[in-house]
Amino acid sequence: MSFKTSELSDVEVYETSRSGNRLSKLNLKNNTEANNIPTISLQPNIQFQEILGFGGAFTQASAYLYKQLSPKNQSMIMQDYFGEEGSNYSFTRTHMGSCDFSTENYSYSEVPNDIDLSHFSIKRDMDELIPMIKDAQDISKSGFKIISSAWTAPTWMKDNNHLIDGRLKDEYREVWAKYFSKYTHAYKKEGIDIWGFTVINEPHGNGSNWESMLFTPKEMNTFVKNFLGPELANEGLGYIKILGYDQNRMELPLWVDEFYKDAPNEYIDGLAIHWYDSTDNSFTKELKYAHHQAPNKLLIQTEACIDSQIPSTNDDWYWQIDATDWGYHWRNEEMKYLHPKYAPVSRYTKDIINCMNNWVNGWIDWNLILDFDGGPNWAENWCGAPILVDVLSQTVYKTPIYYVLKHFSKYVLPGSYRIGFENDTDLLVTAFKNNDNSIVVIVFNENKNSSKFKLNLKNRFKEVTIDGESIQTIIFRDKND
Repeated sequence: MSFKTSELSDVEVYETSRSGNRLSKLNLKNNTEANNIPTISLQPNIQFQEILGFGGAFTQASAYLYKQLSPKNQSMIMQDYFGEEGSNYSFTRTHMGSCDFSTENYSYSEVPNDIDLSHFSIKRDMDELIPMIKDAQDISKSGFKIISSAWTAPTWMKDNNHLIDGRLKDEYREVWAKYFSKYTHAYKKEGIDIWGFTVINEPHGNGSNWESMLFTPKEMNTFVKNFLGPELANEGLGYIKILGYDQNRMELPLWVDEFYKDAPNEYIDGLAIHWYDSTDNSFTKELKYAHHQAPNKLLIQTEACIDSQIPSTNDDWYWQIDATDWGYHWRNEEMKYLHPKYAPVSRYTKDIINCMNNWVNGWIDWNLILDFDGGPNWAENWCGAPILVDVLSQTVYKTPIYYVLKHFSKYVLPGSYRIGFENDTDLLVTAFKNNDNSIVVIVFNENKNSSKFKLNLKNRFKEVTIDGESIQTIIFRDKND
C-alpha cells in the first residue's frame, strides 16, 4: 500500500564509503511514494546543545613537518583543513610548552626560580608552530577557536623537578597561573587569540611516558578557583574559557562532582574529555551525567587519534577491524574488554555521533598531520593523523579519517544546534540545524549491505539509499520555518 506525499526538495547527499566514494555527491531519484521503508523523522523545533565546532590540533610535530613541505603542499593542506571547500575546521587545540608530539622537551620559562617570569619567552614556537597557525588563519574565512593545553609546568615549579609526573608545588601556584596569562598576551601579540584553556592535559598521568603533571579533582578545582580564574580576570582575560579535567570519560563523574556539586566553581566553563578508555564504548552514561549535573556548562572532546600504532597508507585498512590501541596491549587484564580491535572509520564515526547525541558541544581530533611512521614524537608514541606526509618525497596522503571528520566539520557550523529526530532504521543518526536554517543529517551504515530509508520533515519526504559501510551527510533547507 502506498499514498502520495510531497517531496522534500533541494536535498544534497554526500557519501564516503569503503567502496570508494570520498564525500561524493550522489544523484537522488525523485520519489514521493510513502513506501513502507524505515524512516528518519526530523524534529527541528526540538533543540539540544549548541555546537561550537570540529577540528584538530596544531602540534609542534605537525608544524615541524609542515615547514618542510613545498609551498604547493602547504597551501593544499591548509585549504583541505581550513578552506570553505575543504573541511572548514572551526575548533582547534594546541599545546602550551612541549608535549609528546614535540621533537624535544621545552618550556617557556627555563630559568629556575624566575617567579616574576621575567625570562618567559615563546621563542621556541616562533619558527614552526606559530607560522602554521597563522597560515591557517589566512585561509579560514570564518576563523576558528583555539584551546591551549599545558602538559606540564616548568620543572622548577614541580615537586619532582622533572617534566614527567610530579605535582605543582603549592608555592608556585600563583606563578603557574601567571604563566597562562603571559602566554596569552604573547600569542595575542603575534595575532593569535586563545579562546580557552584546559588546566592540564591528562591530570591522571600517562604511565610516566612523556610530559605530565598530576592533579586530583580537588587540587585542580582549588587552583582554578583561587589562582587561574582570578589571574585571567585581573589581566583582562576573563573572557577566556577554562575547562577542567581533560582526560578519559570513564572517570568524568569524579570531576563533575568536584566542580559542580555543593559550591560550583564560577571560573569553570566546562570539562574537557578524551576517548582513550575504550575503542568501542563512548561512555554515554557519563556524558549524560555531566550534562544533567550542569546543563549550562560545556563538554568538549579535546583529543582523539589512532594511538599506539604506526598508521597505514592503505585506504581499506581504515575500514577493517584490525587496529589496536594502547589498552589492547598494556591495560590490566580485567579492563582489556574495553579495548577490542576496531575499524578506525567506524570508531571515529560512531564516537562523534554518540558524543553529539549526548550533549558534547565540540569534537577536536589530535595532530593535523604526521609522517608515515606516526611521528615525529620524542617519546616514540606513534599515532595516526587524518593527513600523513613524507617530506622527502613530498607525498601527501589523505586517509579515510580525513573524510569522516569533514562530513561533520564542513556542514555542521559553529552556532548550530543538535535537533530531535525519531529513527526506526538500524542506522546510526544525528541531526543539526544551522543558523541559516539548513538542516544537516549524518547517517552511518556499518553493515556490509546497502540500506534504503526515508527522511521525513513535516510530512515531506525524501528516499535515500546509503551504501554498505559508508557515512552520509545530508543537507537541505527548512523552507517552511
